[in-house]
Amino acid sequence: MTPHDRGPDLARLRAAVGDFARYTAADRSWERLLLATGPRIDPALPAHRRALLAWLNAWGCRLRYPRDGERDVFCAETAAWWARWGGHLPGPDAALAGLADAEIDLLGECYAELAAMPAAPGARPRSLGPTAATKMLHALRPRALMPWDAAIADALHGARTAAAYRAHLRLGREWARRLLAESGLGGEALAAELGRPGRPLAKMLDDYCYLAFTAGA
Repeated sequence: MTPHDRGPDLARLRAAVGDFARYTAADRSWERLLLATGPRIDPALPAHRRALLAWLNAWGCRLRYPRDGERDVFCAETAAWWARWGGHLPGPDAALAGLADAEIDLLGECYAELAAMPAAPGARPRSLGPTAATKMLHALRPRALMPWDAAIADALHGARTAAAYRAHLRLGREWARRLLAESGLGGEALAAELGRPGRPLAKMLDDYCYLAFTAGA
């Protein structure tokens, strides 16, 4: 097991979130999403689904927008997915450190269906895919669900399957609990102490993963 597999201590997390603060485009796109959907994203609303698609593309997901006369695949399929799965996600105020094993087990199925969901029109329609699926789940439950990208998933779990996503949430939960115990603070107080007030611990751990595995820091 490498130091990165064991996750950050407080000093390493502080350094990571400080370094990630330089990636201002990511925060701006998130702020635009919240402005369009606040106070909470509701995929039952067409405007919120369109805002989610714009946000995913701002993060490099490259999902084609429908042309005139084409079916809006992303919006239609997201509405159907949300009708099936919205009630099974953790509550809006749930936090990563508090996820139960049964919740994580169900989230693996939720993620697998979302990743396989048709998401763009065309002669060869493409699915949403593993990276965009975790980013979308994070957007819907930012305090509880960590996103990933291909580099993070492959480095930590060697796969992007439902089992790997469950493993990612369990690993993040372990890291979160250890950091909260080390600091003696709650999640909001810890974010403020690290100089990133309002930032969920699930996202700060993703900041760390991005720098450790994607950016190669």
